[in-house]
Amino acid sequence: MPTAREVLLDAALSALTTLPWTSVRMVDVASAAGVSRQTLHNEFGGKDGLARALVRDAVDGYLAGVERALGTAGGTADRLAATAAWTVRAVRTNVLVKALLTGCWNERLPRPGPLVAGCPDPLPGPRSADPAPPTPAELLRRVGERAVAALGGERPPHDPEALAVTCEIALRLALSYALVPAPSGAGGEPAPLVRHMVARAPDAVSGTSPTAGARSPRGSPGRSTPA
Repeated sequence: MPTAREVLLDAALSALTTLPWTSVRMVDVASAAGVSRQTLHNEFGGKDGLARALVRDAVDGYLAGVERALGTAGGTADRLAATAAWTVRAVRTNVLVKALLTGCWNERLPRPGPLVAGCPDPLPGPRSADPAPPTPAELLRRVGERAVAALGGERPPHDPEALAVTCEIALRLALSYALVPAPSGAGGEPAPLVRHMVARAPDAVSGTSPTAGARSPRGSPGRSTPA
C-alpha cells in the first residue's frame, strides 16, 4: 500500500500534466491524494518542500531505471544500449527527467531554489533533506559512475576511464534521440547506434592500443569526446 508521501507525490505530478507549477495549489494536491492539507504540510513543510521532493523522486526514479538497465543480460554494448533506451523513454515520458537531463526548465515546472545555509530546516530529519536539483552534468556523472561500477567486472576488464567516456557517449547519443527524433524509417531508438559505437571502439573500452592503421568508418562516433 502506498504511503501518504507517495500518494501526494503522484497527485502533484499528475497536476503538472494540466497546470503550471505556479497554479498548483497545496489544498488541491491534498484533496486529490485523499489526505488532509496538514498531512501534506507534515510531509513536505510547504510548496518548495514539495517541489524538492518531486525533483528528488524524478532523480531517484531515473537512476533506479538506469541500474535496472545496467543489470540486464548481455555484454557492455547490450547493457549500455538498454541504458540509452531507458534514458530516451524517461525523457519522453517525464517532464522533470527531461528538465534534469537537459537543463531546460520553464515556468510550468517545480524548480526549487538552493537551500540557504544557516536557515533552520522547516522539518526535522530526512524529509527536509531533498537538495536542489543536480545539474545535467552532475546527473550524467552519477549515471557514468553506476555504469563503470556495473560493467567494470566484465572480462576482458575495462579501463575505468575509457569506460566512463564510452558511457558518456552512449548517454549523449540517447539525449540526442530524445530531443531530436530520428528521421522516419531510421528506427527512432538509440540502441543500434550505441551498439555500433561500442563495437567499433573495443580498444577504447578495454584500454588497449588500437590496431595500427585502423580507421573508424566514416560517420561513426569518435572515441574522444568530452554526460
